[in-house]
Amino acid sequence: MRIISGKFKGKVIIAPKNIPTRPTTDFAKTGLFNILRNHFDFDKIRLLDLFAGTGSITFEFASRGCNESISVEQNPVCFKHLISKVKELDLPGSKIYRADVFRFLKKDIGTFDIIFADPPYHLKLQNELINLIFDKELLNENGWFVLEQSEDDDIIENEYFVENRKYGHVSFSIYKHKS
Repeated sequence: MRIISGKFKGKVIIAPKNIPTRPTTDFAKTGLFNILRNHFDFDKIRLLDLFAGTGSITFEFASRGCNESISVEQNPVCFKHLISKVKELDLPGSKIYRADVFRFLKKDIGTFDIIFADPPYHLKLQNELINLIFDKELLNENGWFVLEQSEDDDIIENEYFVENRKYGHVSFSIYKHKS
């Protein structure tokens, strides 16, 4: 996995072996960040990265100027990896939590400009996750929830759905409050 842009551009981050995650591909990340950069000033956002895995998304945001992020990952190997990389990259504004995402979201964690989630595809947690994020009002007024999914997953087009973008075998569904 490598960081594709910003102050850490080109930095390769070696993920632990035998972990049950699949880092977002460079192709998909490039497409996603091309969309996001037209809507957000990265150095002014608060990010929540759910099912953070190897930290690919957290570290890409940090490289592009995001100074405040929370990453949530339940897997102990991934969690240790995230802690070590945050120290290595010297990211004092990046907080890492080892927790079940759904329990974590029920706490008082504030609001975010971008919430990114890449849940395990086989668990089919998308609808539950969308409902919890909007029921708990975790997004700031102009905030976005970005859900990474397999190309085979159903797109949930609810009242918050904005669009879906596909990059290879991955798609990103974007949700936000309607103005």
